[in-house]
Amino acid sequence: MIKIPYLTALSTYFSYGLLFAFGQFRDFFRKIFDWFHSSNLQGYAPICLGLEDFYIRRLYLRIQDCFGRPISSSPDAWFDVVERYSNDNNKTLIRTTKVSRCLNLGSYNYLGFAAADEYCTPRVIETLKRFSPSTCSPRVDGGTTTLHNELEERVANFVGKPAAIVFGMGYVSNSAILPVLIGKGGLIISDSLNHNSIVNGARGSGATVRVFQHNTPSHLEEVLRQQIAEGQPRTHRPWKKIIVIVEGIYSMEGELCKLPEIVAICKKYKAYAYLDEAHSIGAVGKTGRGVCELLGVDTADVDIMMGTFTKSFGSCGGYIAGSKELIQYLKYTCPAHLYATSISPPAAQQIISSIKVILGEDGTSRGAQKLARIRENSNFFRSELQKMGFEVLGDNDSPVMPIMLYNPAKIPAFSRECLKQNVAVVTVAFPATPLLLARARICISASHTREDLLKALAVISEVGDLVGIKYFPAESEKQHQEPGAIKLE
Repeated sequence: MIKIPYLTALSTYFSYGLLFAFGQFRDFFRKIFDWFHSSNLQGYAPICLGLEDFYIRRLYLRIQDCFGRPISSSPDAWFDVVERYSNDNNKTLIRTTKVSRCLNLGSYNYLGFAAADEYCTPRVIETLKRFSPSTCSPRVDGGTTTLHNELEERVANFVGKPAAIVFGMGYVSNSAILPVLIGKGGLIISDSLNHNSIVNGARGSGATVRVFQHNTPSHLEEVLRQQIAEGQPRTHRPWKKIIVIVEGIYSMEGELCKLPEIVAICKKYKAYAYLDEAHSIGAVGKTGRGVCELLGVDTADVDIMMGTFTKSFGSCGGYIAGSKELIQYLKYTCPAHLYATSISPPAAQQIISSIKVILGEDGTSRGAQKLARIRENSNFFRSELQKMGFEVLGDNDSPVMPIMLYNPAKIPAFSRECLKQNVAVVTVAFPATPLLLARARICISASHTREDLLKALAVISEVGDLVGIKYFPAESEKQHQEPGAIKLE
């Protein structure tokens, strides 16, 4: 639950209203201007209607230099950001040959495997020479190598499940799986802040979808009880199956899922538990095995475990882990397995090697050191930001920490001022978040040194004072929370 000071909420609404009014005003004159010019559509309807791309034209393009910044190096603790400029008020951005060496606070490189690694990189290069960059085939044709079979075995053992299946893209590990698992006559109960891949997968399944308040087990139980009592729409027959979907770490909130309570409710009402560990697997837990290990939940109580290799493992793709019967069923029916090209062999080798490092199978303790460092870095950085007076979301141990910005004018101001001081941050706004809840999302890595973090804190503190996003008094002065606030989820 986010509490927004009334003045902040009012100024944010006013800013968006002003942008909308000026955008409509400009569109009105644009229509008049276009009326005097012949159209080249020749009877075709425009692909993008005025209202459909209004947000892009009148709001996003104003600040698009804050997004999609190209880089020219590996996404390590420091990376090279390519400088760009615009001659048409940000409508188009032109790349230059100049680069800025910036501190990376935006990539999901939680354990530092995205850069060259003394154990992983030589094995990836050897795999590239042996297998080539791509299998050029789906898994059911010629796209299954010995690496794919080894990877699935290692993933299953790592997460504590009998079997696993891997895909070449993390997004489809949700969006293409859910329509196979459930369909018409089924019920999906989804956390209100679940990732877009889950939302689209649920919509595409044809199942009835209900939403419960973010990370609120009591409301989940209320929704479950009501839906079981009512049954299917119109017929009121019992549901064919019920799946409850949650995330281990919510990517826009940095919050840990209340998994023990949610699993208990699922068992009580005989609903399947589906856990998305995209941001938690490898990043939290004593041995990197995710929120189940961190929160003491038996993996046998989680029916379907999903995760990606794009964060902690420095690679690409995703997986589903579960019972042998479930995985065998997915291999026969899932379109991402039957029709999509299999995961690249070098990418598969990167995942295998990084898991070996995490488990200490490389003969060193580097994996344990990385896990300890990401935990220490995350908790230190979060604590220091809160002491400075920033409103920081999320829980301890989470490497994702959103800093609330709220006002649309503060989105580009914060991003640009940080970049001027060689700190690259990611800002997120509508439609990725609710309209009022724009934020900067900081992602911490085990590759960050204490000096890196101190530099980042100094820059963020200075920019925070300049932009005005320290919504709470510094810890030494903080006596009580502002009473006038509104609650938003």
